[in-house]
Amino acid sequence: MKWFNVGKIVNTHGIRGEVRVISRTDFPEERYAVGNVLGFFKPGSDKPILLTVASHRVHKNFDLLTFEGYPTINDVEPLRDGVLKVSEDQLSELEEDEFYFHEIIGCQVVGLEGEEIGTITEIIQTGANDVWAVKGKEKTHYIPYIEDVVKEVNIDEKKITIEVIDGLL
Repeated sequence: MKWFNVGKIVNTHGIRGEVRVISRTDFPEERYAVGNVLGFFKPGSDKPILLTVASHRVHKNFDLLTFEGYPTINDVEPLRDGVLKVSEDQLSELEEDEFYFHEIIGCQVVGLEGEEIGTITEIIQTGANDVWAVKGKEKTHYIPYIEDVVKEVNIDEKKITIEVIDGLL
């Protein structure tokens, strides 16, 4: 079964079993909904521990979660530095022109004339629009995911075609 990253537990929060999560999902309200089951992966492990979300709230830049059966700080302390993931069957259908991070990361980016620009290594969420970090031969370029720039996304071929506007590269 394939698993997809939705967040990383970076610390505990308080004494009542809350963990502080840096979210890596566009759907926190869905992923962290009470009763949802997440796979917890310890660093270096490929076997998940299934955790059921007991509560979710947002505090500053973090998502704070508690899990059923983990009521105290002592229970959640071992979860620190672990990664929360959802299984492939938990992924929902997206609207047209919407993509999951795992579909975009690793794609080759080319210009309209076919010139190679690089490979997408990261997606940065800015609030206004996502920005794709594209590692080229000499440096990393930052490409905004906007209609004026991104002309075609072909997930099957892992190829994205962009219009290179002035000042972009």
